[in-house]
Amino acid sequence: MPLDPDLEAFLELAELGRLTGKSQAMHELSVAQARAEFEKTSAILDPSPPATLSVTALKVPVRDGHQLDARLYRHAALAAGAPTLLYYHGGGYVVGSLDSHDSICRRLAASGRYAVFAPGYRLAPEAPFPTAVDDSLDAANWLAERAIQLGLNPERLLLAGDSAGATLATVLAIAATGAEPALSFKPVAQLLFYPVTDITRQRPSHTRYAEGYLLETPTLEWFYDHYCGAEQRNDWRVSPLTAHFAALAPAYISVAEYDPLHDEGIAYAQALEHAGGKVTLVLQAGLTHDFLRMSGISGQIDGIYQALEDWLEQHA
Repeated sequence: MPLDPDLEAFLELAELGRLTGKSQAMHELSVAQARAEFEKTSAILDPSPPATLSVTALKVPVRDGHQLDARLYRHAALAAGAPTLLYYHGGGYVVGSLDSHDSICRRLAASGRYAVFAPGYRLAPEAPFPTAVDDSLDAANWLAERAIQLGLNPERLLLAGDSAGATLATVLAIAATGAEPALSFKPVAQLLFYPVTDITRQRPSHTRYAEGYLLETPTLEWFYDHYCGAEQRNDWRVSPLTAHFAALAPAYISVAEYDPLHDEGIAYAQALEHAGGKVTLVLQAGLTHDFLRMSGISGQIDGIYQALEDWLEQHA
């Protein structure tokens, strides 16, 4: 399918900015510049996320004494005993924050069918692998331990995330089966949007969509080089497609058509099915990486959130 016309116009403007020297590719920036630019995109991609929600700021202690920022999103109509999504933000482990993905969490919580718990995690290169994994695991276990105190149902916790955040969710889903490090609960389901699943190699989509489709292959390599050493790329906590696992929690995997990560997302869905898991794989035709943050750009995005709602009604 051709690129979504509104998204195509947005990408053309971005390309014009490069040609005129007004902007640069992320991998050409310093880490500080890349983070600042990424934060700015939220107001452009989704300027009007739902506002009528209760958002509670939390502090989550982790194993080395550090305190992570986290947010708990709830709608006034949230029913007692409703599920809770643990949502990990994307950004290649280098950029991204609770603020950059606030619009996603608000849209996920807006239906009132479930709460959304969004923990932050420390970023590379200041905090390289495995810090993001350890922080994410500690935050998940902290929530499970305090769910009742927070008015949440500890028996209905789901793992979710986009891009590198989806990778963290996959790692925790595998950890829930007994792999070390261990997750203290069994997730009801996992929701993975354009996940990074194998950085040990490149697939055809890395070449096919290497440049010009928002996320670029050189940017991916820039992220990975900041996050981990070459010898760590084979670690299953970095490349979960290389892990050996049995059936995991039911998975909803959503992959963008025009995304360097397209092929590895599909490969991971196939691996989950081969291991005996239940998988719903959705190809978002005409869209690029990061589409969950694009409600202000493409008219397709509302339907994507609705389809997820429908799936959750059956699986959570």
